[in-house]
Amino acid sequence: MWQQILETFFVPGELMLSLFVSIVTALALSFFIALVYRNTHRGMNYEPAFLSTLVLISPIVALVMFFIQGDLVLSLGLVGSLSIIRFRTPIKDTRDMVYLFWVIAIGLGCGTNNWTIALLATVFMAFVIFILFLFEYGRPKHTDFVLVVSGRSKRTPEEANLLIQEFSSRSRIRSHDMIDGGWEVIYELRFTGAQEREAEHLISQIKAIKGITKVSLLAPQLALPM
Repeated sequence: MWQQILETFFVPGELMLSLFVSIVTALALSFFIALVYRNTHRGMNYEPAFLSTLVLISPIVALVMFFIQGDLVLSLGLVGSLSIIRFRTPIKDTRDMVYLFWVIAIGLGCGTNNWTIALLATVFMAFVIFILFLFEYGRPKHTDFVLVVSGRSKRTPEEANLLIQEFSSRSRIRSHDMIDGGWEVIYELRFTGAQEREAEHLISQIKAIKGITKVSLLAPQLALPM
């Protein structure tokens, strides 16, 4: 009788050891994935709380897989209960979705006792991500900017247009407004890598033109490269 009670309320030692190894492995691998994310992230939409999310998802998924243990009825009931959860946090960067799928896959692997495959897959994926990061894969060869020039002369100085054509690979006027006692022109510029480094020189030269009071250079990208 007591043996039946113990088997009912307590997990066997081998199963408990497997659960412990799965959760610890998933936690260690997800922590490594979070470090990869932090060291290879580009842009201004970095959220420190996302690192904690990456670390915790994998061991939770491994625990879910431990509860299922090949039981089809239990798995269907678990899927039905999880469908109640609604995720309202928007994903600002598509790479964040990749990392979420990555830690979920590692949690599934550790929860099914495929620890070696999960470890090798994590190392391989991290190597690929670092290669893409070092070679700046996906970075455009040119960058678009918006240049706002304001002045109080009667018309736009021709010297400003000549400087813009000299320093940029492509330029066009987006708007030209006449304000009381002055004007404001908005240009759309395209810089290559070498031209982008001389953008500050372009701003200083335009600002030195007589009749120009304000010069602003804006980068309209949602995620600016670091």
